[in-house]
Amino acid sequence: MSAIAVLVNPVAGHGRGATVAEAVVPHLRHAGLRVIRLQGRDVEEAADLAVAAVDDGVDSLVVVGGDGMVHLGAQAVADRDVPLGIIPAGTGNDTARSLGIDRRNPLLAADVVVDGRSRTVDLGEADGHLFSTVLAAGFDSRVNERANTMRWPRGQLRYTIATLAELRGFQPIGYTLELDGRRVELDAMLVAVGNGPSYGGGLQMCAGADLGDGLLDVVLIKPMGKAELVAVYPRLFRGTHVTHRSYERHRVRTVRIAAAGVIAYADGERIGALPMTVVARPGALRVFAPERPAQDVR
Repeated sequence: MSAIAVLVNPVAGHGRGATVAEAVVPHLRHAGLRVIRLQGRDVEEAADLAVAAVDDGVDSLVVVGGDGMVHLGAQAVADRDVPLGIIPAGTGNDTARSLGIDRRNPLLAADVVVDGRSRTVDLGEADGHLFSTVLAAGFDSRVNERANTMRWPRGQLRYTIATLAELRGFQPIGYTLELDGRRVELDAMLVAVGNGPSYGGGLQMCAGADLGDGLLDVVLIKPMGKAELVAVYPRLFRGTHVTHRSYERHRVRTVRIAAAGVIAYADGERIGALPMTVVARPGALRVFAPERPAQDVR
């Protein structure tokens, strides 16, 4: 009988994580899996529990929560050939979105674990922190800082309100980039480094980024007026911003980003202040994924 550790974030999705876990754990057991439920009192304890479970030889680690829990789980299983299962229960769930895991029905997501099909995907690494979605370093990371302090509203609307609030006093940022060793200096609204295409609950900032190509997509949004930025924002959900004159994309294995006063976020988690080096980690993560992706219903 396979032994899986299920790590729960009870506050994910404003408490949805605990509710989802109550349905998913017996569902997995009924399918014949031996389930060890784990729940830390804080992020540090949850991380320790995940690492200890993997060290103890569980067959797989399953996280119940959002991209933050995927982020935590990736640190524990990367390069260890222990597959990661994802039960979406957070606000953004962009890793699940990229993998085609059902984000509306947790039992269907749990069935992906039961089916046992897995694939190998890349991760990004930013100064020792592994991430699966997008690293934000600019206007978007400032929005993330603001959104993380907001208790209301839930879901994507929270990021939209934080975007409008942050926009009022924002000025373009001076960056120095090293793209596979090539130095570039420019002003930009943001620099985003994508292992996957989306973050923030479906914002396709790095549209076209491939989880399995061994490369990072570095997206620059060059300066534009505030009214224009507001007008472009809805296009991020469709990925059609890529035709805008302020959009620029580079595909690299390594990028070093330097800018004053910028805090980087990855998978929605606060990573730290720039400067920072980000590298591609090809095939670093094995993850349960459906043979046929779920329909992407927002």
